[in-house]
Amino acid sequence: MLKKLVSLFLFIAFTSTAFAQKKDDILGKWLNSTGEGQIEVFKKGDKFYGKLSWIKEPNDEKGKPKTDVKNPNAGLRAKPIIGLEIVRDFVFEDGKYVDGKVYDPKTGKIYSGNITLVGLNQLNMRGYIGISLIGRTEIWKRVK
Repeated sequence: MLKKLVSLFLFIAFTSTAFAQKKDDILGKWLNSTGEGQIEVFKKGDKFYGKLSWIKEPNDEKGKPKTDVKNPNAGLRAKPIIGLEIVRDFVFEDGKYVDGKVYDPKTGKIYSGNITLVGLNQLNMRGYIGISLIGRTEIWKRVK
């Protein structure tokens, strides 16, 4: 009986560890909820960042690469959208990525954010102003 209990305990311990999320599981490329852009998530020190690595329509109506025209800082409006860091300063804590900022180049606004991984191929990006209850969640899918 004792052998069976020990075996059951070890099985449960190893099984739960196999499904536990590791903080670097978020690294890689993700397709945003509209399918218009891919964000490459990377790490600097202990924080997580994301930059636009691809957009569906990379050029403006004149055929030139799109720039960050909605940026509130006029000096940054000529910066190309591709390569733009739109996710920054996320910290892994208790299985979530918290206390980060999300920049929306369509509006030029910056939101507070939290990220939750749902398995290895989906993440929930929550952007909000003030408190997390007042915000919006987008589902991003991993690019394979």
